[in-house]
Amino acid sequence: MQTKIKVGIIGAAGYTGGELIRLLLHHPNVQINAAISRSNTGKPVYTVHTDLFGETELLFTNEYVNSDVLFLCLPHKESKTWLEEHIVSDTTKIIDLGNDFRLDGNFSKGEFIYGLSETNWESIQKTNYVANPGCFATAIQLALLPLAQEKLLNKVYTTGITGATGAGQQLQPTSHFSWRTNNISPYKTLSHQHVPEICQTLEHLNQQKVHLEFVPWRGDFTRGIFTSSTVETYLSLESVYAIYETYYKNNPFVFVSRNTIDLKQVVNTNKCLIHIEKQGEQVVIHSIIDNLIKGASGQAIQNMNIMMGWEPTLGLKLKASAF
Repeated sequence: MQTKIKVGIIGAAGYTGGELIRLLLHHPNVQINAAISRSNTGKPVYTVHTDLFGETELLFTNEYVNSDVLFLCLPHKESKTWLEEHIVSDTTKIIDLGNDFRLDGNFSKGEFIYGLSETNWESIQKTNYVANPGCFATAIQLALLPLAQEKLLNKVYTTGITGATGAGQQLQPTSHFSWRTNNISPYKTLSHQHVPEICQTLEHLNQQKVHLEFVPWRGDFTRGIFTSSTVETYLSLESVYAIYETYYKNNPFVFVSRNTIDLKQVVNTNKCLIHIEKQGEQVVIHSIIDNLIKGASGQAIQNMNIMMGWEPTLGLKLKASAF
């Protein structure tokens, strides 16, 4: 590629913004032309994202400059406000990592497409506006898409545990080391904000209502998500595996494992691993992702690659550290 595209990141000082910078610095087709942070203007990026010391001399700015691709890494409900207050070119592709457009994609310049490429690939290719899925939503949907495609979902019982980075960078009582370490706790039981977007996708494929009961947990680790979804089915375990292996056969990031999976296999990667178990009529689908990469910034870059017509794995060939 002769000319690199220009990429802007709004909210570049947070966890997802930092991961975008880290990954995009090594993307062969991209140049970061604006890392925007109101509270860190003028500071080197590495003073906030200390893992980037020695990697870049990029400075935070508070001034938006025209970009080919714009990533919005703002707190939930702030993306719409930012877009209303700034002039963005009609040709700029926008990827929102917040939840402003996930359920309602209406935008003055066009519709935001839900950015789960495992079911919306063709629509993502054709749009300039993508609403990146939530982290828990990504892990749970990837675990259930094949069954929804086969119209096999009715009631789903899901538990999931996430690392401390899932709560964002702003300090709060439940993210203190002294509280979090050697500790777990449930939160937002049966009321997590990702449930509506999960059901919206699954019900579209399933063509009937999906009853999802989800209990999320805070884990005593930094990053990663492990979910387990229980569904009743008459199918044999071998038949269920066949459905999953067929559905994800050509997918560059989702892999179905016949062996037990663990979180270290996916941390620091854009992968999702799935493992299935069955007892009686109950089948359990385990799925694991890195909440900051496949659950946020990596998936956003994957969507950018698709929107630009590039190989989806570009800049995302990452390896986990299993020990």
